[in-house]
Amino acid sequence: MTNYVITPPPVASVPVAGGGEFPVRRVYCVGRNYAAHAREMGHDPDREAPFFFCKPADALLTGDADMPYPPGTSDLHHEMELVVALKSGGANIAVEDAMSHVWGYACGLDMTRRDVQGEAKKLGRPWDMGKGFDHSGPIGMMVPASALPDPTKGKIELKVNGQVRQSSDLSMLIWSIAETISYLSGLVTLEAGDVIFTGTPEGVAACVKGDVLEGFVEGVGTVKTKIV
Repeated sequence: MTNYVITPPPVASVPVAGGGEFPVRRVYCVGRNYAAHAREMGHDPDREAPFFFCKPADALLTGDADMPYPPGTSDLHHEMELVVALKSGGANIAVEDAMSHVWGYACGLDMTRRDVQGEAKKLGRPWDMGKGFDHSGPIGMMVPASALPDPTKGKIELKVNGQVRQSSDLSMLIWSIAETISYLSGLVTLEAGDVIFTGTPEGVAACVKGDVLEGFVEGVGTVKTKIV
């Protein structure tokens, strides 16, 4: 038995529909993976390979809990995404083998301190404090991969206070789920418990205290949080 000098932190996890918990090792996020969103952020989607950033595993916010408005920002943005959960991993995974590593899916929100991120971009600094702050990843319940038999298509949508803000289809992903897993595994060794936020469609915008965010991915389910 390991003799830790402090009490070990709890393992981050996401509830599974039907019971149980999915333990989370790492949280990877794909940047600008929908063409229209890449354009609204001022980039050319036809010339970019995928790139990634991370959130801490304990930044995931489960159970439709309220999200505290984070300190250090006056420009908090929502980014609705499909989340992929891995049951196994490896390095240099072939595209044709990538989907065999998927355990399931969830709906997630990549909440972003846009002003903090923008300043970091301007100065050539890391995005960590713009993306990886406390409670920055509201996430719905995990569902097994069988719930989404064809992850190359399906509606993805976000409503804020009942009004549609983001609406697209998974078919609009620049890099498919399989391609994303394969590419990422060429950069790091993936493991069971890793989750990947696969990118957001166009329509990202600011949130304020009191806003209720309700996300949906066809075949997967929902995610909900209130900014408080």
